[in-house]
Amino acid sequence: MTLVRDLSEELPHDAATAALTHQRLRRMRMFGTPGPEIDRDSLPPGPRWPALVQSVALLRFRHRFVPWAHRRYGDAFTVRLLPGRPLVLFTRPEHAREIFAADPATFQAGKANAILGPMMGEHSLLLQDGEEHRRARTLLMPAFNGHALREYGALVTEVARDDVASWHDGEELRALDRMNRLTLEVILRVVFGVADERRLALLRPRVRKVVDVSPAVLFGWSVPRLRRLGPWRDAQRNAEELDQLIHAEIRERRAAPDLATRTDVLSRLLRQGGDGGDALSDEELRDQLVTLLLAGHETTAAALAWALYELGRDEALLARTVAAADAGDDAWLEAVLKESMRLHPVIPMVARTLTAPATIGGFDLPAGVTVGPSILLAHASATHHPAPGEFRPERFVGGSPAPNTWIPFGGGVRRCIGAGFSLMEGVVVLREVLAAYTVETLADDHPKVRNITSVPRDGARIRVTAR
Repeated sequence: MTLVRDLSEELPHDAATAALTHQRLRRMRMFGTPGPEIDRDSLPPGPRWPALVQSVALLRFRHRFVPWAHRRYGDAFTVRLLPGRPLVLFTRPEHAREIFAADPATFQAGKANAILGPMMGEHSLLLQDGEEHRRARTLLMPAFNGHALREYGALVTEVARDDVASWHDGEELRALDRMNRLTLEVILRVVFGVADERRLALLRPRVRKVVDVSPAVLFGWSVPRLRRLGPWRDAQRNAEELDQLIHAEIRERRAAPDLATRTDVLSRLLRQGGDGGDALSDEELRDQLVTLLLAGHETTAAALAWALYELGRDEALLARTVAAADAGDDAWLEAVLKESMRLHPVIPMVARTLTAPATIGGFDLPAGVTVGPSILLAHASATHHPAPGEFRPERFVGGSPAPNTWIPFGGGVRRCIGAGFSLMEGVVVLREVLAAYTVETLADDHPKVRNITSVPRDGARIRVTAR
């Protein structure tokens, strides 16, 4: 208790930062601005249930609801979500191609991702559209190019090796918990460049609380009255404390004498436009850093947890993967990770909101509709992934699935900027884990929804045995 109290007393407090946090929470609406009234009969078929029921079905029971709707209504179907906005899900790769290749001014991802606004902020790459998105992406890209990834690789290896060294022979553990811990450490070190243990101790629990937020709390962000109550009040306090820590880090890093030689993402972003160019403001930096923290932590951790779970269920597959780790066969390790992302999608769909009428798959859709390829259904297609319920990494060896049939990172101009980093990190972590241990899965597991992502319900329980 003393350590926790001491660390809490170290939390910075800046009145200007606190004001920015409160303004963001008041300004950002998770559902975006109200759109035009849309005629239900102009949309593909779908359930006639109340919007509240359909919202709960999609949010909490998506792994049963979405396949059921596909069987019932066909390759394109409509789900009506609160506060009355229709979502049209498409399931065929040619539909995904139409959406990804469409004019981003009409197919806006920022509007579709508005649910993330209160936490990520209006400057987040995920919430921007048009020229703002192009500018932010241009400034962020150098931090995720091939040269940068090679530099990050050594740090990821160090963090993974140190974490695995704390495991014990014969230990039974929840793979999701260990992978969350490990990937969080990677993100804090790579994105923020923070190595000081006391600062890490302040950041870790606050990032975890954001990741672990329940769907009920997530949906209640934009209801001011709820933010005065129990879990919503706690979530707001946590957001305020995390903002204080991030803004303090930005201020200190701007003045750091070694800024020019640092290789972490924050330092790279601070150098962008540093000679009178188009630099990111502190508030923009905060939003992009939180986006990288959240998008780059939970998703990779879940993919790794499922990968270890699947390896622990198949002795022959495990032996082949251990041999690949020993031989430095990163192509096979990447195939294992990609197959984990295919069989166990972490994100259910790629969403775009129409700002003008558009035609997709022969359906004429009005402005205001949100559309998107279903990742869940694309990855479960027996046409494009034979025996889709089986874990077969060889699908990704010597080639790739047909275009738009494997889409964990989205597609088009909005494809995830951190895709390369996620795959690199996953390969390094698998290599370090399997260099030290073999794994055995202890029980069957199934997906559950946490915030907007899907993770192993029981944490992917495994036993590790020292090699």
